[in-house]
Amino acid sequence: MKKIFLLTILAMLGFRGLNYAQDKTLTGKVKDAKDGSVLAGASVVAKGTSIGTVTNSLGEFTLKVPVSVSVITVSFIGYASKDVPVGTGVLNVSLDVASNQLEEVVISTGSRNSKRTMTDTPLPIDILSAADLKTTGQTSFDKALQYRVPSFNTVNTPVNDATSLLDPYEIRNMGPSRTLILINGKRKNTSALMYIQTSPGRGESGADISAIPQQAIKRVEILRDGASAQYGSDAIAGVMNIILKDKFDYGSATLTMGVTAKGDGKHIGFSVNNGSNFEKGYINYTIDFSRTTLANRPGTVSAEAEADASLGFDAPLAQVKSFLALKPDAGNINGQPENTAAKFLVNGGYSVGEKAEFYYTAAYVYKRVNSFANYRTPYWRPTDNGLLTPAGQPYLGYVPTFQGDLNDYTATIGVKSETNGWKTDLSFTTGGNKQLYTVSNSVNRSLGKGSPTYFKPGGYEFSHNVGNIDVSKQVNDKLSLSFGSEFRAETFTVFVGDTSSYVGSGADSFPGTTPNNAGTNTRFNFGGYVDLGYDITDEFLVNGTLRSEHYSDFGDATVYKISSRYKFSDKVTLRGSYSTGFRAPLLHQIYQQQAQASFVPGQGIQTKGVVNNVSPQAFALGVPKLTPEKSTNFTVGLGLNPTKNLSVTLDYYNIKVKDRIVLGSEIAGTDAGNTALDNILTSNGIVAVSFFANALNTTTSGLDFVVSQKNIELGMGKLGINLAGNYTFENKYTSINNPKLIADAGKSIFDRTQDALLFSSRPKYKVILGFDYLIKGININLNNTLFGKTRFHQNGLDADTDTEFTPAVVSDLAISIPFSSKTTFTFNVNNVLNVLPKWDFIDLKTGVKTRYDANNNVPSAKYYEQYNLITFNGRYSRVTYDGSQFSQLGTIFNASLNIKF
Repeated sequence: MKKIFLLTILAMLGFRGLNYAQDKTLTGKVKDAKDGSVLAGASVVAKGTSIGTVTNSLGEFTLKVPVSVSVITVSFIGYASKDVPVGTGVLNVSLDVASNQLEEVVISTGSRNSKRTMTDTPLPIDILSAADLKTTGQTSFDKALQYRVPSFNTVNTPVNDATSLLDPYEIRNMGPSRTLILINGKRKNTSALMYIQTSPGRGESGADISAIPQQAIKRVEILRDGASAQYGSDAIAGVMNIILKDKFDYGSATLTMGVTAKGDGKHIGFSVNNGSNFEKGYINYTIDFSRTTLANRPGTVSAEAEADASLGFDAPLAQVKSFLALKPDAGNINGQPENTAAKFLVNGGYSVGEKAEFYYTAAYVYKRVNSFANYRTPYWRPTDNGLLTPAGQPYLGYVPTFQGDLNDYTATIGVKSETNGWKTDLSFTTGGNKQLYTVSNSVNRSLGKGSPTYFKPGGYEFSHNVGNIDVSKQVNDKLSLSFGSEFRAETFTVFVGDTSSYVGSGADSFPGTTPNNAGTNTRFNFGGYVDLGYDITDEFLVNGTLRSEHYSDFGDATVYKISSRYKFSDKVTLRGSYSTGFRAPLLHQIYQQQAQASFVPGQGIQTKGVVNNVSPQAFALGVPKLTPEKSTNFTVGLGLNPTKNLSVTLDYYNIKVKDRIVLGSEIAGTDAGNTALDNILTSNGIVAVSFFANALNTTTSGLDFVVSQKNIELGMGKLGINLAGNYTFENKYTSINNPKLIADAGKSIFDRTQDALLFSSRPKYKVILGFDYLIKGININLNNTLFGKTRFHQNGLDADTDTEFTPAVVSDLAISIPFSSKTTFTFNVNNVLNVLPKWDFIDLKTGVKTRYDANNNVPSAKYYEQYNLITFNGRYSRVTYDGSQFSQLGTIFNASLNIKF
């Protein structure tokens, strides 16, 4: 162990051993053996050493090695590695596509058994290389996926506070909690944050994928199919497996800088990926630092609406106009908050026997986000009691600030071994996410002049410990068997705020967590699975999986999956699957209870409550305890390879979820005030309340398609074209499960606003058309992303009115220039044409669409009130308060310099 420790420390310090007195220089080119295309980024390593390099954009390499080296190893993702004798002269190496190219991947066929080539896979999979992510020019992993995977959607929320730490994302319109995230095949912990604002992702949580440094990623695999039978809860929509860089090829440092076309939102980042190979193992580590400054996109506020009693603050119009003359945007700050992050990741392995390897992975991320609440104007908050305005200066209101501090960690240790054909993987994973919040430049109005201006309102923490054992064997040429089990313990903690943050009305903008809403809750579960794969013929494969789980808080769940594919020829493959699944309610959804300041149309910012599912209030309202969601998932697809350079896949999916868990709409008393519901609300002192419930049965269906054409001769270079898309046929609820007491009062826990957020707030379709042109080592990428319409019904809208964001195409350009074999400069222009979200009012009776222009001299009288209600009188004019279908910052310029060493 001392030897392992010493080698690891030396490797992390960049130690490569002593320089040899005599070296020789090798040069060569690496190509695809089948079509002759060059392989850029292929690894070339002197066998038995840590000396290596990668091929440039022309497939060429130059490598200086000791004279004693006689063999180099050449490898590339998806190809069989090859040992090549050095000899003399230029080395021309041809690699064959590997018959087991995905064997190391856990999810590639949705099976725990040995994997087959992509043409043989029975399930739809997206595989993205590190280069695919880099060419997007996006500074975070989740945003890079947005512009590479059609069924993946995420967007910055207009209102930030805690949500700015992690934007909600989803695959196939199923919400963030229904996609399982793996790192090297091991479960990533969920974020501590649960979205409770009126925005997409409301009532859900997901793993923080934006925390993963892109420089550490080798490739990403997205299984677009239900996989609860293989991996347990959360895999209803699919599985994302992030494969980290492993055996060390070369070190690199990347400097990235960027800015929006308006000159704000400046970004700077620096990352290093390095490591070493030693006698029996390897280590690969990444260090990443980044900072992004504020980008502000407020709207122009209407003085008449601000002064109106039903739309604004019932203030004297002259006073409002006087203030808005100084601050036309009412001082509001919204767009992209200031963000600072430090990320560390290490991945390594060490041989502990002829057929056994000890492996380890660890990652730690720290983020700090500074954002702003809505500006408190002087006609909204008449005084700050002199606490925030310096003496002698006129009082102009104040803007509370919000600071979020996030710590996220994950670590895995394990041993892989093989004995008599039995492959065993034994591992332990721990992970957690902790978020603590700070509110400043604010007051607790209940405390008057005795109020502090700095508050610690509390925060949240989620952690888990996971033990896995997986065993597999290729029994014979036709039959493969695997089985295994998982034990998981989870803990969710709500931290109490300081007294001044919650007493009375609480800190203005973000009231703190009270002692009765704080606490720690835990649970554990144990599951096991068995998986069989049978090749009936060389063309016909059938795979089946059965899984059973036991949870300490709600009992048992048993699910299964059957998948198959039939190859009519090397050019035509038919595939499909049917599975049942489940998703356990998050501990957040069961136990979180809090007060939250939110915008209420026509009422400004109000504090509303979320009561937890096991509270006396929920019991009084007749809300049953949460149970797991149950699902069925059907997919059928077609894979075509008409020529060696053309491939086409079409995959239809249909997902039905029973007892889907949602955070319901706010329940208030009736106008008459004479129902049993009114009596309970009054006796418990409740004005309006939301809670979680197994409220819906839903259906989601759609089509994914990918068309790829490569190696088109064009001028002096080669062109590749990729067309990928997702179209949603159906995304709706089929029934609502209302508690009887609420239904008897004529109320519903699921209103039209929640309906829109859940089912129509993400694009109905999304298509990505990409062009990749390689000429004389220069790589030019042009990607065009079509975002389909999204539909909202915001609180405050008339019953016969919706808002709809219109389809739009966002074009991104990337140019990569190799200055040398070790230095590459990349320039990105994201959203080249400065396309911004645009939305219309829709009259549901006539179908007529109206685009309201707040700056028009004669604004539409019909939608004057509606516009001001849903944009907070124009503060969120670009995207509305509830969100949009893509980013709101317009054109962004990024440049990066990568140096290999």
